[in-house]
Amino acid sequence: MARPRAAGGRDDEDQTREEEKGVNILQWGSLAAALSLAQGGDVGLLRDLHEKVMRAHRESDVELLLKDESADYVVANRGEISRPTLQERRERLGPYLRSTTFQEYRDLTDPVVKVSGDGTLGWVIVQVKASGMQTGADGSRNPLQFVSAWIELYEKRDGRWLRTGNVSNFKP
Repeated sequence: MARPRAAGGRDDEDQTREEEKGVNILQWGSLAAALSLAQGGDVGLLRDLHEKVMRAHRESDVELLLKDESADYVVANRGEISRPTLQERRERLGPYLRSTTFQEYRDLTDPVVKVSGDGTLGWVIVQVKASGMQTGADGSRNPLQFVSAWIELYEKRDGRWLRTGNVSNFKP
């Protein structure tokens, strides 16, 4: 038995396939839009995490600085790569932050923030100007001033962004 033909000579099965293609295109479009919005939201979250890094320095708060760092952290600077534990980072950064009072600790340029296409990796590239005073072990107070650029590396784990590494350098 012949199938009835729809307008234009197509049968019901052809018309159903065309409608399904349209639905699939709409679904993919919606998915792409949702992913784009999520990545846009992730860019904002990474900006917020960078601002928390900046605030931790201005407030001399090592715990705030380490709060969003992963246990498996990698550092590259001064020509070396290291993987300090959380405790080693606390022991190195704590005394530095406690002995330093920043009058200025700010971004010189707008941070460059990117999120990977699949939304699991991100990075923030910054250039920071800092000035303040640092107290030496002997109690002397010395001026501190520098410009530094770095990349904060992030990975989304269980829906939460964690800083997994840092690559930094100082302007001569």
